[in-house]
Amino acid sequence: MTTFDFPNIRHLRAFREVARHRGISAAADAIFLSQPAITQAISKLETRLGVALFQRLTDGMIVTEAGAMFLERVIRMLDELTQGVDEAIRLQPGKSGKGFARFDRLVTSAQLRALIALAEARNFSIAARNTGISQPSIHRAGRDLERLAGFTLFRTASHGIELTQAAERLARRAKLAAGELQQGLFELAAHKGRDSTRITVGSMPLARTRILPRAMHDILADYDSIQIRTIEGPYSELLRGLRYGDSDFLIGALRDPLPADDVVQEALFDDSLAIITRPGHPLCAQSKVSLQDTLVYPWIAPPKPTPAGTYLSMVLNIPEMENTPVKAVSSSLVLVRGLLLEGDYVTIISLNQVRHELEHGTLVALPVALPNNSRPIGLTFRTGWRPTATQARFLDHLRHRAKTA
Repeated sequence: MTTFDFPNIRHLRAFREVARHRGISAAADAIFLSQPAITQAISKLETRLGVALFQRLTDGMIVTEAGAMFLERVIRMLDELTQGVDEAIRLQPGKSGKGFARFDRLVTSAQLRALIALAEARNFSIAARNTGISQPSIHRAGRDLERLAGFTLFRTASHGIELTQAAERLARRAKLAAGELQQGLFELAAHKGRDSTRITVGSMPLARTRILPRAMHDILADYDSIQIRTIEGPYSELLRGLRYGDSDFLIGALRDPLPADDVVQEALFDDSLAIITRPGHPLCAQSKVSLQDTLVYPWIAPPKPTPAGTYLSMVLNIPEMENTPVKAVSSSLVLVRGLLLEGDYVTIISLNQVRHELEHGTLVALPVALPNNSRPIGLTFRTGWRPTATQARFLDHLRHRAKTA
């Protein structure tokens, strides 16, 4: 996101006001710009986007189909900036500050690029290198933004800089604003017959083995110019990435209660856990296997913050035993599978996650009863997120594949 090239924000505001007032004259009065300045702003924006945003009529201007499409994204983008400023200002209790009360109306694209880059790099030189903008320019844009706001956004730290809480809120909204604008550009490209949509998915382990690859194949067969990127990592990192606009949605085990007040979840199906081992394990020779039987063998445990790890700890209490059989902890299916095949290890894992291995006889599920182990698998979105048509189609493929998981 640090390399996102914001169009001139004043041009975007001019576009919104001309669309709202259906003419340049009324828009000029509303945003205190001259009519020639607005005319030039619209012309430059249309040239940059490669589409006509308005139909020029004798009695005014109305948005074209492409203009209406882009207008919705511009409105959402500017709303994100307004919310970011409001949130930042609310964190300055009892301080009127020396800045502008509505500084979102004055912020520039260069200042937003600098803010986002600094939020990600926490260092002026690294931010400059990441964006291809000179360090003095990054520094100047960041300090200019502070002067507009009238309060501190950046503090010097031993490793570079720290963002104040107000700056964190503002940076998050700036990234979401950039995301809205990028969605609009994807939609315009698709409208022109050159769909270049990029879809970024935060993927949890269970979805990576069957549902996600199959849905990706489905959508890539439909469109030859789109791209899908997956992000893997601990749930806390995936959730933060979603909330900051680094991903479009998450797929995997859902959380109860909701992990944040600005996300929503959609259940796709219920998944079950099973105790897994290699073929030829001594327990495979038993017709009946109890949980107690497994405790004499070395266990590979999933990390506690994961749903399977929480179940193992909170329900079965195996990691908390005085002489726990847990000898390894990992969430990597590749590592867990490799270790299982090396010796008489056992683990607990989602049945769907190892469906391929079970079907091909690489691994075996032991007949151990596990009480109340069902968990919902689904999608997690930012509240209010609006997918493009291509992203919505991909979600439909995921929902379809989930039904046959």
